[in-house]
Amino acid sequence: MTGYGKAVLQLPTKKVTIEIKSLNSKNLDLNVRIPSYYKEKELAVRKKLASSLVRGKVDFSIYVEMTADETSTTVNKKVVKQYVEQLRNTLSIGSEDDIELLKMAIRMPDALTTEREELDENEWNLINENIDVAITEIVQYRIDEAASLEIDFKERITNINNYLEEVKALDNDRIENVKTRLKKAIDDLKVDTDENRFEQELIYYLEKLDINEEKVRLANHLDYFLQTLASEDSNGKKLGFIVQEMGREINTTGSKANFAPMQKAVIQMKNELEQIKEQILNVL
Repeated sequence: MTGYGKAVLQLPTKKVTIEIKSLNSKNLDLNVRIPSYYKEKELAVRKKLASSLVRGKVDFSIYVEMTADETSTTVNKKVVKQYVEQLRNTLSIGSEDDIELLKMAIRMPDALTTEREELDENEWNLINENIDVAITEIVQYRIDEAASLEIDFKERITNINNYLEEVKALDNDRIENVKTRLKKAIDDLKVDTDENRFEQELIYYLEKLDINEEKVRLANHLDYFLQTLASEDSNGKKLGFIVQEMGREINTTGSKANFAPMQKAVIQMKNELEQIKEQILNVL
């Protein structure tokens, strides 16, 4: 969801710069900053941005730089003159100090008058066209970023799948290792054991450590992630839910592993998944 778009419009008396910045966010968090004489158009701008950008922390700004010699702010001569006279009488100083008095008077209320600039619809239409240009630019920025993210996601899903295959290959060795360790522990006790009862307890213990369901579900989640990524209705929230389910299966596998080589593969899967979690926030 990160992105940046900019458009610059040169009008006869002013230069208008439009900027759109976007960061990650679960929902649309829109902040609009525009000059007061464009305020009546703010709602329309918000709707346009919301329909195009959907999600993200979006900062939209319109900056106006006056390029003409004319200005809408003028000095209120009568008010300033009265201030100067009042200050002269109050301070009891001569006319030679009028410059200092003028500096004081110009800071007084109503010393400057600003004529409110009315909205020119033709001017706004040009600005609105450039808003579309900035939106197109930020959307393209997002599309370009999405293309690189898709490649990264596919690589990491492939890595997780490779580690899953490693886990599957290690499963038989893990079971034998568990049996050997339990048998050794019983032998070290130097007590007589009922072989049938031992086998029953061993089977019960191994059932608790069985990870076949986790392996199947994780493989399904990996496939579903890639299918969702390739579909037209792919979205960040849906992919995020799938990633959560993947994490659940990986964590359960790690807790049941009880075998160092398998736990090493699980750690590698967790590392790849964390990288996906960080980047999934960038997906709409």
